[in-house]
Amino acid sequence: MGLFSAKKKNQSDDITVQTSASHLCSHPFSALYSYSPYMTKQFELYKTLREAVPVIDAALQKIVRLIGTFEVECTTKEATDSLKRFLCDVKVNNSSTGIMQFLYIYLDQMLTYGTAVSEIVLSNDKRSVKALYNADLRDLELRKDEKGLGTCVYVKNSSGQYFKVRNEDVLCIGVLNPEPGEIYGTSILKGLPFVSSVLLKIFNTIGVNFERVGNVRFAVNYKPDKAEGVNTKKRVQEIADQWGKAMRDKNSVCDFVSVGDVSVKVIGADSQVLSCDIEIKHLLEQIVSKLSIPPFLLGLSWSSTERMSSVQADILTSELEYFRSLLTPAINKICRYYLRLAGFSDDFTVTWNNINLQDETQLATARLDNARAMQIEREFAEVKN
Repeated sequence: MGLFSAKKKNQSDDITVQTSASHLCSHPFSALYSYSPYMTKQFELYKTLREAVPVIDAALQKIVRLIGTFEVECTTKEATDSLKRFLCDVKVNNSSTGIMQFLYIYLDQMLTYGTAVSEIVLSNDKRSVKALYNADLRDLELRKDEKGLGTCVYVKNSSGQYFKVRNEDVLCIGVLNPEPGEIYGTSILKGLPFVSSVLLKIFNTIGVNFERVGNVRFAVNYKPDKAEGVNTKKRVQEIADQWGKAMRDKNSVCDFVSVGDVSVKVIGADSQVLSCDIEIKHLLEQIVSKLSIPPFLLGLSWSSTERMSSVQADILTSELEYFRSLLTPAINKICRYYLRLAGFSDDFTVTWNNINLQDETQLATARLDNARAMQIEREFAEVKN
């Protein structure tokens, strides 16, 4: 064997993501095979909505960050340690690592578009989990199966034709509040495009008004005397030239001097700018109520009592618990795949951590009260006996 002989390539290291549209071959007559509805418009609508209204984008990002973390426990310590290492070091998409990065994108897609699709990427020999992949919904289409109770995933190739995914068992599909008979979920942003369009119209008007106020336009009026006669046109041109020179000279103070009856007024100075604070607050209230985020988390300093803030925090906690229930099936599927392929037959449990320190304090207070009650009951029973 030579010192620099070529090494045989390890086939198990070559992995392919089947929900990515890049690897599918095209067919010159692929459009004749089937037709699929154009589902991309609503995705672009919700994406544009997040870019146009920062409050919406900030609210969704905070929901994703507040989802918290979880712990996994298996029946044996060896399986638990191996599973925890996998969840911490697993590759996610192209440049991320860790199960939480995967869940952040998964939940963000579900909230924004109502549907999220991901894939457990296996090695070519199907003996190990290599990565987790969040699929782009614009490359996929969900269809009902023949029985009407299942979901089939189709992926689009470069020519726009959809092909059914071969191994759907490695896919994780999450839907948010699906309507009866529908396989796609309902975006949390549903109902906000109209309200947001009105809000953006107000913001655009404010910008135009301030541009006009900041960049002032002047009206220069000259009333010539009857004695000037034919020199009126010449005098008007001289005034216009001197006024333009005074306006263009921005580096120094330039005075305008004229002879005759000349008046200068600011265009639009007498008109009153409409106040829109109340209207903007009403629109923001509609957006915040739809997203279930307390206003103080978004930097909105609305009047709120301590009791009201506590109630809002409790409502947010219940919302986060609901979103956690949507993520748990995907976590279970990923953990189950890894344990079986790694040779473990252990059962496992997924336990979400408490959302904030306030919950920890309340739980500790409840345990303390229960312990005091039990102690009083024991002392009362001893005295009675």
